[in-house]
Amino acid sequence: MSELRVRNRKRMREKDIKQMSERLSKDLGTELFGTDDVVDSAESSEFDLIFVNGQILGLIVEGTPFLTVRGLLRYRATKKFVTVDMGAVPFVTKGADVMGPGIVDADPEIRSGDLVWVRDVKNLKPLAIGQSLLSGEELRQKRPGKAVRSLTYVGDKLWKYDEEEGQRK
Repeated sequence: MSELRVRNRKRMREKDIKQMSERLSKDLGTELFGTDDVVDSAESSEFDLIFVNGQILGLIVEGTPFLTVRGLLRYRATKKFVTVDMGAVPFVTKGADVMGPGIVDADPEIRSGDLVWVRDVKNLKPLAIGQSLLSGEELRQKRPGKAVRSLTYVGDKLWKYDEEEGQRK
C-alpha cells in the first residue's frame, strides 16, 4: 500500500466552512465543526480532503462532502448508515465492498449513489465509507451481490496518515 500524498493544503474560508458544515449536519444528523475549528482543504490522488484541527475528518467525492471514519468517530452521525453482521467485519476492514447478504439494517433515506458509512451490528462503530449502489429499502432486502462500493476504511492509508502525522509532531 502506497502512502497518501497530500497536495495544495490551504485554509478554507468561513463561508465555505459554514456551507459544508450545514450540508454535512443535514445529511448525517449531527452537529459538526464550528467557527473555533481550524479547517483546511487539500487534494490527494483519490479525493479531496478536509482537515479539522490538523486531522483528516472529511473528504469530498465527486463534489459531495462526507466524514471520514475518524470524523464519524468524533461526530457520531445518525443518518446514511449501513449496518453489517459481524461476519462481514473482517472483510469490510480490509477494504472489501459490502455484499447484500451481510447487511442487517440501513437508513431508509439512502438513495443509490449516496455516500454512506458502514458500521458493525454489535458496537455500531464506523468501519468504512462507501458509495451505495442501491436505495436504503433495497439494501434492507439483502439482495445477492455488491451493495456498497468501499472508498476508505479503518486501517487504510487515509487512516494511517493521521497516525503518522501524530508521531511526527
